[in-house]
Amino acid sequence: MSAKSLDAHGRWRNITVAFRVSPEEDEQIERLVRLTGLTKQDYIIRRLTEQDVVVQGNPKVFAALRKEITALTDELHRMEARDQLSEGATEVLSMIGQIMAGMKEVS
Repeated sequence: MSAKSLDAHGRWRNITVAFRVSPEEDEQIERLVRLTGLTKQDYIIRRLTEQDVVVQGNPKVFAALRKEITALTDELHRMEARDQLSEGATEVLSMIGQIMAGMKEVS
């Protein structure tokens, strides 16, 4: 058995919380987690406890942003004829907008 240790804030994290999601929900959560640069655990805890999700710019986050912007651009081209975006794309686009606005404020 591994030795018990405290997290960075001096807390014992010994309770497991698990829940099921659909493949689509999983992909949406994964995309949002990649855009923040946080661990999935930290992202979910912050969202559930209504804490701010602060994105720290780093190469990993910039790569995720570039990938998501490229994917959204492709989806926008596909959706152009139907004049409609998927719900997941709308949420990711909103998150990217918030991140970009935050990056602008820091500059």
